Amino acid sequence: MTPTRLRSHAFQGLEPGPRLIVLGAVHGNETCGTRGIERVLDDIDRGEIDIVRGSVTFVPVTNPLAYALRQRAGERNLNRNLRPVNTPLDFEDRVANVLCPLLAAHDVLLDLHSFHTGGKPFAMLGPPDNDGPLEAFAHAAAEEALALRLGARRLVEGWLDTYADGVRQRMARSAATHGVRPSGSDPDYGVGTTEYMRRVGGYAITLECGQHDAPDAPEFAWRAIRNTLAHLRLIDAPAPAPLADFELLKLTEVTDRLHDGDTFVRRWESFDPVAAGELIGSRHDGSAVRAPHDGFIVFPNPGAISGNEWFYFARRSTRALNTD
Repeated sequence: MTPTRLRSHAFQGLEPGPRLIVLGAVHGNETCGTRGIERVLDDIDRGEIDIVRGSVTFVPVTNPLAYALRQRAGERNLNRNLRPVNTPLDFEDRVANVLCPLLAAHDVLLDLHSFHTGGKPFAMLGPPDNDGPLEAFAHAAAEEALALRLGARRLVEGWLDTYADGVRQRMARSAATHGVRPSGSDPDYGVGTTEYMRRVGGYAITLECGQHDAPDAPEFAWRAIRNTLAHLRLIDAPAPAPLADFELLKLTEVTDRLHDGDTFVRRWESFDPVAAGELIGSRHDGSAVRAPHDGFIVFPNPGAISGNEWFYFARRSTRALNTD
């Protein structure tokens, strides 16, 4: 049976403070956030922690259809093209019409995810402060300070800018071949929970807590929630110190899979390092796809649909982060 509701748990402190929302299972097969939230709810019920300032809303299962199916999406990816719609066309549209106002009623979002291949946890940052047309933002310092207290030593920036560059490339290819408008050709398709949160005036972190089935991923999610509550002073607990030893990477470009015959030369994992000129894959016509610089492979997708993202490329970032 198709789910008919979202379940949330809200706590209001009696003293003023920020409004936090924590999401789990935006993708239905990414359950570490759900387990971490459930553990924090149990901590609250047992009196181990107490919300004394501001407010916090927990949504353990943000996409209940995908969660019931134990797969990434229900009828589509909830974490793409996220916005309210007047005429819902699918289950995720109906979720968006509830979720978007809920996000807009808060100041801070912690969105808990996991990933398919092996690797260490990492956090996705938004842009520096700017008044540009794509992702105007005014809370970079607060977002950076939170990111450095979640426990992930690898931070990644540059998502929406790089996605928009990929859209421009797709549209140029389509125009050159007089083809139809390609899938994923709208820059807003790159807007998910965190991007939407920034658009409505808040700030947000996507925290990738580990591999989907890693036994320590729910523990990582639980600890990150506790650290967030303490950092925002919603609870009376020692404030976590910012990580001093971290790695900041910036997504710089995206390469699309142009044909079903495009293949990687090996099984890449996110953040595998590559040297300039190193062979990454081959097109169906035998032409080589090589690393443009020294850097890192990010989000490789060997099964990408033709015309969509095959992998991202990242380099070390020189951005200075706020620690306060």
